[in-house]
Amino acid sequence: MGLNEKPLSTLHEKSSYNVDDFAVPTGREEKWRFTPLSRLKGLHDGTAEVTGQVVTQAYTPAGVTAEWVGRDDARVGQAFAPTDRVSAQAYNAFEKALVVTVPKEAVPAEPIQIELRGGGTAGAAYGHIVVKVEPMAEAVVVLDHQGSAVYADNVEFVVGDGATLKVISLQDWADDAVHVSQHHAQLAKDATFRSFVVTLGGDLVRLSPSVSYTAQGGDADLAGVYFVDAGQHLEHRLLVDHSTPNCKSHVDYRGALQGEDAHAVWIGDVIIRVEAEGTDTYERNRNLLLTDGARADSVPNLEILTGEVAGAGHASTSGRLDDEHLFYLQARGIPVDEARRLVIRGFLGQLVEKISVPELRERVLAKIEAELEK
Repeated sequence: MGLNEKPLSTLHEKSSYNVDDFAVPTGREEKWRFTPLSRLKGLHDGTAEVTGQVVTQAYTPAGVTAEWVGRDDARVGQAFAPTDRVSAQAYNAFEKALVVTVPKEAVPAEPIQIELRGGGTAGAAYGHIVVKVEPMAEAVVVLDHQGSAVYADNVEFVVGDGATLKVISLQDWADDAVHVSQHHAQLAKDATFRSFVVTLGGDLVRLSPSVSYTAQGGDADLAGVYFVDAGQHLEHRLLVDHSTPNCKSHVDYRGALQGEDAHAVWIGDVIIRVEAEGTDTYERNRNLLLTDGARADSVPNLEILTGEVAGAGHASTSGRLDDEHLFYLQARGIPVDEARRLVIRGFLGQLVEKISVPELRERVLAKIEAELEK
């Protein structure tokens, strides 16, 4: 499939399955200007040797199928096309794709667990996952990333008519990992999609979640939390493409940063096309800078091409802990360090409580607690 160009002044005007349709990034491009290319280990320019290993295992409840297929399988690439060179490289380099299918009207009793385990950073690895939820079905999927790796992948979520999919993606990599990933959800009529991203580990993580709609009534909620330590670069680039009338989207990401050269990047792009009348959308990003030397870049973008919208807005704030909050707690006898932890815990915990898998929610809260002890 060749190059597809959209006549819009956005960062997402180009998509293709062909690596050569994307120039090698230099860092001067808007899409790459925040990303330290030298730390991508060659994922962006083709110099990465495909000798790395990331082992992917799926644990599925009764009635749900998981199968490894070739790239010629019709379900692969059905929902999306890569919009940058790394995504296109991953699409052309994976050996087998994992396809998980939730059959029509099924409601599995347990979450679908997909574990990805890196085996080291000596070479790069590439992957592809498709999660297909058939009409009127409901499912929860957990993507759990651990270990060391240099890894690029694409994940497709295809949500059928009236179906509901909840996804929790946990980036709990080792300190030396590099991960560049594109997630894309395609929503059919009256489909519901709930995404929760937790990014804690890795040297550099760049995650690009996106949503598109094929019929009216689609409802997407994208939430995420991240905790950035000294030297870490954690980047989240979101796109919600409203091209169908009467659909909804809500985006809420929160991050905390501490340590020298801790760097968070959040880009939130929402497009409301001419034909997408009745759209209701809102996006928000909030960052807490806990120490000097930490930096948060937050850029919400809203492109509205129709005057007939139900609601559209965005907000972004980055700042330090509120002295009044700390003073209030200290005035009630709580030591300053504990007061600080309580405020941060509450700030991130409001979103973490949305994680629908109790044991995973507790694991994330414990990880955040460990970060606060550093």
